Amino acid sequence: MMQALLYDPMYRDLQSPIWGEEDKDFVVPRHIPTCFTHVKEDGMTALHVMHALDPSQPFDLEQIVQYALIFGRPGLENTWQGIAFDFVYRMHWQTLFGFALCQALCTTSAAKPAVVRRLALVMVRPRMYREAVASYNAAFPDQPMVAQYGSHLNLIQVHVPDKMAQNFSDDDTLRVLLHNQILLDWVDHAYTYDVVYLEQQFYNPTMSLDIFCEIDDKRHQRLLCYGTPSAIPQWDGWREISEDDHYHLLFKHDEERALPESPEAKGLYYYI
Repeated sequence: MMQALLYDPMYRDLQSPIWGEEDKDFVVPRHIPTCFTHVKEDGMTALHVMHALDPSQPFDLEQIVQYALIFGRPGLENTWQGIAFDFVYRMHWQTLFGFALCQALCTTSAAKPAVVRRLALVMVRPRMYREAVASYNAAFPDQPMVAQYGSHLNLIQVHVPDKMAQNFSDDDTLRVLLHNQILLDWVDHAYTYDVVYLEQQFYNPTMSLDIFCEIDDKRHQRLLCYGTPSAIPQWDGWREISEDDHYHLLFKHDEERALPESPEAKGLYYYI
């Protein structure tokens, strides 16, 4: 539905509801709380800088939220595939968790997008991982898969040579999940991320559309048999934008709008 609104000419050319200079002045705060700023050596006031994601905390969803808000350019085409935004800057917790899970299982390399894609396309098919775990336990009854729990997980990231990335298969993906003893409920919880990721592929495909259509057909068949995977209630719903996020966005918007040519300052940034 959102894509229809963004691309339908009937909606695309509507004027912004914040149109005049007096309206812009209305939405720009006149005072920034000092807790969000620091004074530079030249005496100028600046916002605290949002640094890159900390790889040692892959499941710190708050840092993913803040980084995606500031650098993901909500409302424009961006690379944060699978994360669901809405028009008031909320993000869906299930999609954030799925994004974090896929990122945590992959090393940073040129092959990473292909591995993440395969992880999402495996997890989007309900009960596929559960069936793999059941098969593994039947084959090794004396050493069944015991899922990891707790805040400190021992994850072994998969590294695929760049030239072999396109050969990374469903079976390889299931072995990665099994080897890392990923909790069954975690894969179910990531389902919404996988659906959003798959839906985005139909607009900006990274492989043949026939492949995505086939996977989507299999997803529907499994949904008819097993139903929609359950979410973990404590990690479900929408993450509301905070005051901290709001001020970071305002400063980022003003910073980019001041540049001679600033395409990033367009899109939903205009509605802050």
